[in-house]
Amino acid sequence: MKSWGCALLLSLAVAPSVAMSAESSPSTAPKVSVYGHRGASALLPEHTLAAYAQAIADGADYIEPDLVMTRDGVMVARHENEISGTTDVASHPEFASRRTSKVIDGQRVEGWFTEDFTLAELKTLYTRERLPELRSTAYDGQFRIASLDEILAFLVQQAGRANRGIGLVPEIKHPTYFQSIGLPMEDKLLAALRGNAYTNVGPVTIQSFETANLRYLRGKIGRGSNIRLLQLLWKGDARPADIAKAGGTLTYAQMMTPAGLKDIASYADSIGPELRSIIPLDAQGVLGTPTSLVRDAHAAGLMVIPYTFRPENHFQPSNLRRGSDSARNAEGSVAEMRAYLATGIDAFFTDDPALGRQAVDGTGAAGNAAD
Repeated sequence: MKSWGCALLLSLAVAPSVAMSAESSPSTAPKVSVYGHRGASALLPEHTLAAYAQAIADGADYIEPDLVMTRDGVMVARHENEISGTTDVASHPEFASRRTSKVIDGQRVEGWFTEDFTLAELKTLYTRERLPELRSTAYDGQFRIASLDEILAFLVQQAGRANRGIGLVPEIKHPTYFQSIGLPMEDKLLAALRGNAYTNVGPVTIQSFETANLRYLRGKIGRGSNIRLLQLLWKGDARPADIAKAGGTLTYAQMMTPAGLKDIASYADSIGPELRSIIPLDAQGVLGTPTSLVRDAHAAGLMVIPYTFRPENHFQPSNLRRGSDSARNAEGSVAEMRAYLATGIDAFFTDDPALGRQAVDGTGAAGNAAD
């Protein structure tokens, strides 16, 4: 207990100054950080405490919970609010009548939605693998949906056990939609982070594909906070959901221009582009020539944290693949990560943090979110 207390106090003490120094000089960060995308989601069902624990054990500097809302106003970790793809809800006859169709971020979606369930009801469900054609289903039916409060308590425990700082990188999912149904998330998330002794001062980065909520959060937290903001970016002519709903024309492609990046820097600390916005694939599916995005973002004072590296051939450039489309290819994944590291990225998301750790430092040793 004594060593755990010392470890927590140490991580709490160093985190704020580190956050500020990284923010002030994004392109000269001392070490590239590894973000466990939905935990170690290549190995275990995503967004479970088990997946987060594996990510930490494998050396992730940050763990990522995507957050959605329940009917009773509790934040839980799911990649989207429709849960049939990652839980066994369809096998529960008591919930059959809740299957419905909704328009989420401009798209018609059918299934079961977290906002139609209380936390207690969601806790009766088991999680399952999202990509059963590529990844093991051996852990289906073993883990429950985790709430944000559970994740925060878990993070404190894990930081003590690992004897190092572990960052949190929550994503607010569908914020405009949840706002429209009376379940806004931003203030609730800030209150939860401020109410936890670890995340009140430790390394936290809040991310979103939308813009208005990040601008709102910047107004709430100011500059120099331990909480940083990450503007996620999708492809081409797609628009952030809040912009589209308001009838705006701003696209993600425009946001990635020098002028767009300058605007992002007025409210965010980092951008999170899709991998191919940094190094596109050519007609043969081979990594091509890097774009100017990393250089332009750094010139605007922004860190660059792309997503998502995955260990299966299915997701990798054609020249790095070994074996069948569904085969796990650790060597190819590490080679792909290193190609992106050469562009000067500051951190990255990966479904397999152990491979991310290998790509960054050539070992299985854990890093530190407070480095």
